This record gives sequence, structure tokens and C-alpha cells, in this order.
Amino acid sequence: MAVALSQPFSTNNFSPSNDVVKDSAGQLATDFSSASVLLHELQLGEQLNESVVQARRADFSLMLAMLTEDVREQSQFLLPQVEEAMVADVTNTALRKQFNLPEKAPLALSTPDDVKQFNQVQSIVDNDLATIHLTNAMMPKPLAFRDDKKHIESQVLQNTSLFTQLKYKQAQENQVSGNADKPLSQPLTFNAKAWLDGIQQSVVKAPLLN
Repeated sequence: MAVALSQPFSTNNFSPSNDVVKDSAGQLATDFSSASVLLHELQLGEQLNESVVQARRADFSLMLAMLTEDVREQSQFLLPQVEEAMVADVTNTALRKQFNLPEKAPLALSTPDDVKQFNQVQSIVDNDLATIHLTNAMMPKPLAFRDDKKHIESQVLQNTSLFTQLKYKQAQENQVSGNADKPLSQPLTFNAKAWLDGIQQSVVKAPLLN
């Protein structure tokens, strides 16, 4: 026979007197291991291919019959598991830390005191532009004084009506306090009962109409 059976597959292992079969318990002993039991075709090496080339149909059928019927034990399901690569942190903060870069330049001033960073007159007078570039590279200065798309220049605001200026002031205050927009005028008080009583009295006192 083309398939050389190993010792665990010999007929002696299945004799009634062997310890492998436990008639009293009705179950097999733990002498077998997954390395000695024929489970998938890779354990046969090139014997399947050789039996096809040499037209040994009986050996080919026997070897296939000896394989386990559980599809989960087939070789295509035993491929090595590739560990998932960790996703690289490519955020701005992580890359700047990796390449020892300074913090990114802010878009606008955070406090009015940040204006002092632009006090570079003496360096310009001394024609020391290298110091300006080096300082800005180590501590990037804000790119603009203000980053507010809703900001209106005071000169433009002064050319508007008083009502517009008051509404703009109210909007600024509501943005800080979180209150909703409301009319500038105070709500009027109206006593409907007194108004109806006045009408009733005027009707009673009025002369009767012919």
C-alpha cells in the first residue's frame, strides 16, 4: 500500500484487548494526539499528487477516506493568523512629538498680552532677521490678531444706525451669557380688565342714541 500507516493506526490499536478501547466506559482513552491522527491532506505530503499521477485510484480513495469529515480541520482553515497591525497615530500632536517639532502656530491671539511677542523692532533695526526666524521657529507666533469671522470693525460699526449698534452689543452680551435674542424695548404692561371696565363705563354714561 502506498500509504505507510504509523504505529497509532495499526490494527493492533483497535483490538478488543487493547487499552485504547474501553468497552466498559464506551469511550476511547487519551493515547491519541492531534499530531498522530490523520486530520488534513497536508499530513500526507505529496502522496495524493503521486497517486493521481501514477493512476493509483484505490490509494487515492483510501487516503481521502482516512481524512476527517470535519471541514474545520481542513488545511485551508489552518492558515497562520496574522496579527492586526496597530493603526499608526498620525495626528498632528503625535507627529510633532515624534519629529520634535514645536507646537503649531495659533490662528489668533489668546490674550491681549500676546501682542508683546511681535515687539521685534530692535531686531529689525539691527538687521538681525536670523534671530526673528529662529525665534518664530521655536515659538510660532499667532498668524493673525483675531480669529472671529463675526467680528465687525469699529469703523464699520460706527457708520451704522444706533439700533444696529445696540443689537450688535446685545448679541455680544448674549454670546457670553447664553441668553436668547430678545427685543430691545421693554415689554409693555396692559390691564385688560381695567380697559374693559373703562369701555363699559363710557358706554353706560354715554347718552342713549335715538
